[in-house]
Amino acid sequence: MKTILTAMMLLTIVSTNVRSQELNVGDKTPEFKTQADDGLTWDLKNYVGKKFIVVYFYPAAMTGGCTKQACAYRDFKSEIASADAMVVGVSGDNVEGLKLFKKANDLNFPLLSDAGGEIAKKFGVPTREGGSITREIDGHDVDLVRGVTASRWTFVIGKNGKIVYKNTEVDATKDTQQILEFIKNNS
Repeated sequence: MKTILTAMMLLTIVSTNVRSQELNVGDKTPEFKTQADDGLTWDLKNYVGKKFIVVYFYPAAMTGGCTKQACAYRDFKSEIASADAMVVGVSGDNVEGLKLFKKANDLNFPLLSDAGGEIAKKFGVPTREGGSITREIDGHDVDLVRGVTASRWTFVIGKNGKIVYKNTEVDATKDTQQILEFIKNNS
């Protein structure tokens, strides 16, 4: 009986800690830096305070929903920029996979590698085990590897460095329009 009570207490402590780490609107954005698709280090502190920053987490490069979402951000880049905002995509894919994803879809914004899930954890985004998929790129089969698979969540960081928007039930086909509308209404 004592073992069962101890286990229940530990589960309560662990689940409370996980919930308390989740970011919400009004929270200060945690600092992070990581490798981008170009192999260079991308550091959030270089962008906070200058414009709105859309940080969207997606499960895996070169998959259906993730490609639709990324291409919509690509297609609306000028509208997003004119609303004084920028976009970064974050996934558990390695840098090489991100580079291929960006090239294959002519993406025009940074893709950030979170292979260990550390950035997702800072934002409270649930992750699960990673994996790999094989896709044909330029006539060759290529394995795209990811360390973790993040849930599809979107955040907007305000110019004050705080979370001003959060969506944990993202529809990949509507995300960009919802973000654009939010930014235009809150500029």
